Amino acid sequence: MNIYNNINEAKNIKNAIVTVGTFDGIHIGHKAVFDKMRELANKHNGETVVITFYPHPRQVLNIDTSNLRFICTQEDKMKKFEEMGIDNVVVINFTKEFSRTPSDVFIKSYIVERLHPAVVVVGYDHHFGKNRIGDFDILYDLGKRYGFSVERIKAQDVEHIAVSSTKIRHALAAGNVAAANKLLGYQYSLCGTVILGNKIGRTIGFPTANLDIAPQYMLLTNAGVYACKAIFDGKEYNAMANIGRRPTIGDVKEGNYMVEVNIFDFDADIYGQTLRINLVDRIRDEVKFDNLEELKKQLTADREKAKVLLG
Repeated sequence: MNIYNNINEAKNIKNAIVTVGTFDGIHIGHKAVFDKMRELANKHNGETVVITFYPHPRQVLNIDTSNLRFICTQEDKMKKFEEMGIDNVVVINFTKEFSRTPSDVFIKSYIVERLHPAVVVVGYDHHFGKNRIGDFDILYDLGKRYGFSVERIKAQDVEHIAVSSTKIRHALAAGNVAAANKLLGYQYSLCGTVILGNKIGRTIGFPTANLDIAPQYMLLTNAGVYACKAIFDGKEYNAMANIGRRPTIGDVKEGNYMVEVNIFDFDADIYGQTLRINLVDRIRDEVKFDNLEELKKQLTADREKAKVLLG
């Protein structure tokens, strides 16, 4: 997959099949768009092109950034594009100046003149350009003017729910990772560097890897205990994770969350290493216990439930 951080470098792409979007949390609705793009690329003997933006428009425009949380990192987004068979990704540097580009100018200057598309594929609720005024009807008219066709993908439903990144965020915020995973089409994951903790878990038989989740605005699901898969050095392990403030220990400041992972049947020093966890299902809320013995008893029950949930 080719990644272009300057659209002027995206040259010699034949019969481009193009889509545009931020694509935070690449979900089954996005997958439907990409599936159609690959189908059209085969039909037209062309190449698929995803145009996306960095930084996120809301960051640049300072729109409600206090509630802005990303489902995936930029790096994970690129990996998902590649997994879904995209040939080319163009990352446009989103600036305040760029945000003032009218919808028709964006299509003409950034898509038509640079990529010469055969087809532009969009989702059912796609909007683009200054103030998001551009919609399917405008895009269709521009296609007739500039000689490309437009395909619109209908809403993708899961259990009668139209899939969207917003609904995935709401499910994660409620701790309903099972529902979020259905909408995503894969298990929601967190990735970070293993950092040194206070090693209290080790004293009660539940050593944990404490994750430093570095990217600002990264979405952490609601506080609680979760069954998960831990991926380290290319291998997958059953695990459970506590996401929250560790009320029994009481050492996490108000407003902060810590991610602690207890990996089953695993005994290795992984401080400073990268660990990814795929959240499978929620086990329970985070609870404050009177002492470590009560905590240990509950963690033993949590582990057995996690094993059942993980199969």
